[in-house]
Amino acid sequence: MEQCSKELRERYTFFDFLFYTCLLAVPLLAAAVAIGRNTVGGLLVFILLAVVAAGLVLKFFCSRCPHYTREDKLLRCMFFWDLPKFFAARPGELDTRDRIVTWAAPAVLLAFPLIWLIHEPDLLAIFLLSLAGFAAAVRRHECHRCIYFACPINKASDEMKDETE
Repeated sequence: MEQCSKELRERYTFFDFLFYTCLLAVPLLAAAVAIGRNTVGGLLVFILLAVVAAGLVLKFFCSRCPHYTREDKLLRCMFFWDLPKFFAARPGELDTRDRIVTWAAPAVLLAFPLIWLIHEPDLLAIFLLSLAGFAAAVRRHECHRCIYFACPINKASDEMKDETE
């Protein structure tokens, strides 16, 4: 897969945020529809899980990111736009707890609707394909030019990192 840009991503625009939010909305909405068709309580739990997962990722992953640790009062990144910085910035490497929470929170959120999606093959296909498309878009457009060098999936070249440091 060819990469789209050779420069590090120093700043995001509102349209970057809108692009990734729309991509991520498709699998989340497919999951919400599958759950909501069967149980309102399950849908409320899923929404609560989404809010908790976002909060955990913000605290344990994002609070170490250079986009978060900037002097700005509001976040301006590909996933959170104009959101206040609820947690203290913690620049540096992710520790073991950070890594576990960073992977577990979204995993729980994405695994939860599978109970309902298995019974709705059309929505399951939309969920899985759109999730794969989202992951591929992030990997293709962002990981190789990310300024968050401590991220476990950062793919920025050593030359690009050296230029920044």
